[in-house]
Amino acid sequence: MKESRFSITLNVFAILVVASFQSCKNENSVDTPFKVESTLFDQNKKEDLGLKVPEGIETVTVFKPSDSTDHFSNGVVMTIFKDVFYCQWQSSAKDEDSDDTWVAYSTSKDGKNWSAPIPLSESLEIGYSTSGGWWKHGDTLVAYINEWLDDVKPKGGFTFYKTSFDGINWSKKKPVLMADGTQLNGVFEQDPHALPDGRIVGAAHFQPGLIVSPIYTDDPLGISGWKRAEFSNNSIKNNVSRELEPSWFLQNNNSLVMVFRDQNSTYFNLASMSKDRGETWTIPVVTNMPDSRSKQSAGNFNNGFSYIINNPVNNKSRMPLALTLSKNGNLFNTSYVLRKGGNTIQSLHYEGKYKRLGYHYPKSFVWEDYLYVSYATNKEDVEYTKVPIASLILN
Repeated sequence: MKESRFSITLNVFAILVVASFQSCKNENSVDTPFKVESTLFDQNKKEDLGLKVPEGIETVTVFKPSDSTDHFSNGVVMTIFKDVFYCQWQSSAKDEDSDDTWVAYSTSKDGKNWSAPIPLSESLEIGYSTSGGWWKHGDTLVAYINEWLDDVKPKGGFTFYKTSFDGINWSKKKPVLMADGTQLNGVFEQDPHALPDGRIVGAAHFQPGLIVSPIYTDDPLGISGWKRAEFSNNSIKNNVSRELEPSWFLQNNNSLVMVFRDQNSTYFNLASMSKDRGETWTIPVVTNMPDSRSKQSAGNFNNGFSYIINNPVNNKSRMPLALTLSKNGNLFNTSYVLRKGGNTIQSLHYEGKYKRLGYHYPKSFVWEDYLYVSYATNKEDVEYTKVPIASLILN
């Protein structure tokens, strides 16, 4: 039966309306680099968010303060080099980022028995030092050190490094260099990773102030050749970018996703994506990953699965500590609790500026069949949790 001219006109009009609506929707909507299953975290269950503990995990204390030691620790980062474990952190007598802050490290052959803290970078006469993390290539271990000088206004810092062949004897401290030979005038974030082709991708908080940006280098030692990626911050307030303290993981389509702390207190992570090996990045958008507005750690297992470690709560409480997983880096639908909150966390023994209960600033690395997650409990106990990767089963 023939359609009437009126019916055809209505159909054409409807198609045009739908097309116009879809066009407006595409222009005004922003796709997030990844999503989290909406029912994954039960925010009413403060102790564990309703999550299970992975089987076979083990928590080890690297350093615990006493009356005769420093009482403040934070920025805990671990690695393994020539079958020896290394743990680095910033240490001070009482307060966070005080003038006496220095960088300590400790070593262990078995991961359980640790040496007393050893100075990696002493406190400065005109500022202080904080931990910048590790890198290793061949027979060389690289330790990054961030220096915050009193005369740098607004507050910001520089990145230095030391190298060692045995983890005992270290070279003199030298500046990390950009590709043009100038010093990296920023604070190095502790989570650099290598792409499959060897390129190192990380982030730094550049002067003036603390303006975060992804960075990358093709220098296998990670001490020179750094380039600042093409990247736009959402906003800058009081010389500090909204995005801070990122880490990143690789999706199964080889896209890089960088995850940021959100200083705007949405209590969700921000995320940005790169499809050209870290050279250009999208403007960060708010994801639906809950976050306590703290550092987190992201990465990949050897099977390609992506992970994010953070405090996935909608407030400033840095507990519990959770590990969230994705098969492809697009949808995170499995999570485990590594350290619980509530009555299970140890007491705070010494008071100090910005010290409070919680599992602070987690960082991680994968070695053989385990994931190692390091953090500062209550900003005084240097600890890590060892997770058997085989115990992690995706939903």
